[in-house]
Amino acid sequence: MAMSWIADSPPTWNDDKQRLVGEATEGIFDRRFQVMKPGDLAPGSWWRVEDDGKVVGYGWLDVVWGDAEILLVTDPDCRGRGVGSFILEHLAKEAESRGLNYLYNTVRPSHPNADALTAWLLEHGFSEASDGSLVRPSAQRVDTKASEISKPS
Repeated sequence: MAMSWIADSPPTWNDDKQRLVGEATEGIFDRRFQVMKPGDLAPGSWWRVEDDGKVVGYGWLDVVWGDAEILLVTDPDCRGRGVGSFILEHLAKEAESRGLNYLYNTVRPSHPNADALTAWLLEHGFSEASDGSLVRPSAQRVDTKASEISKPS
């Protein structure tokens, strides 16, 4: 795979986001994404991952209190091929370039593969914070142990 990381600017809802995010199994993503329509401005910052011109994933970042809430989505047909790791690596670089302290993600209990996703994030440097979210210092803050922090309420 020769993947490309492409910023969506301005981020608008389109058929590929609808296919991968909006039509995902209920319980995976925030419900706000299920009501988006093509052409709507999408919240936060979005990047798409293309492989030979085909969209194979998305990364999303929203700045909250100096930290980066992130979302990763890969095309089900491309899972296990490094797309998620590619997205995570690039989201970390985006957060670092913005001077953000931590990356965090909350795996919903309703996610059909919550345990596997949590394990994957833990393998990729995340730790469970006191509030149950998964958090990882940005590249600028590698001296801080993620297990010692908690996300602001």
